[in-house]
Amino acid sequence: MKKIKALFLSAVLLAGGAMSGCTGGGADIQGEVSTENSTPYPPESSPTAEGTEQTAPQSPEQSRESFDANPATEEAPPVITPIDTEPDYEWDKVIALTFDDGPNTDTTNEVLDILEKHQVVASFFLIGNNINDESAESVKRAYALGCEINNHSKSHDYMDKMSADDIKAEYDYVDEKVFELTGEHTKFFRPPYIAVSDEMWENIDVPFISGIGCNDWDEKVTVEKRVQMILKKAADGCIILMHDASGNHMTVEAIDQIIPELKAQGYKFVTVSELFKEKGITPTSQMIYTNVTQEGMWG
Repeated sequence: MKKIKALFLSAVLLAGGAMSGCTGGGADIQGEVSTENSTPYPPESSPTAEGTEQTAPQSPEQSRESFDANPATEEAPPVITPIDTEPDYEWDKVIALTFDDGPNTDTTNEVLDILEKHQVVASFFLIGNNINDESAESVKRAYALGCEINNHSKSHDYMDKMSADDIKAEYDYVDEKVFELTGEHTKFFRPPYIAVSDEMWENIDVPFISGIGCNDWDEKVTVEKRVQMILKKAADGCIILMHDASGNHMTVEAIDQIIPELKAQGYKFVTVSELFKEKGITPTSQMIYTNVTQEGMWG
């Protein structure tokens, strides 16, 4: 009889230890879950609130699928409102503001901020080697605002010294990149250093563009000097040539003064394409335009 009682007590003690061990293991697992979810899953035996339905916890794979499928968790792209190009002032002249040497993620966006502020469009002439995943967003933003995206070569090298194949490759690289980003091909080409050759005329089948400048690529030229030079040279049908190269913040300051002053003088800001259209002029080959009304090759 004593032996039977001893065996019974041993069984009870072993069962109690096993129950204690399960409880301890459950607390450890619960602690691991709570580091990923601030609301731990309740034990299966826990009662549910009246009127609510108990659901089984999702597996990690199910949770990821639900997260990916939930549009509320995805970051919405920024909403860009196109610039209103219809002036709210009297104008009787047109002019095109253009920028070389982008795109980038700093100065290009600062220029776009000024364009939005003053509600004017511009045309951007891109260097292919500057187009990457980050700077491409600046290109998309410019296009969405209503700006025109044009071609300034892949490498910004002296193309007048290149072979026909190299010239085509320089132009085509940028043209293809712009088409990928905007769905449109580049309509105009600005030769690096405004250096041209017969080989370039023959192998680039869009009009060449120059413009009035203010040496704004030179850090020694102050904001005030940039403003003065552009305002002095501005004329109806004219193309302004400036640079949105990374770090060129003085040009950003300059256009913030130039735009309102030219508006006050009766200028409407348009893209290069619109400039030719406004003047009723079809651009021709073997011309490099500084003013769309010019008759000679160089203006």
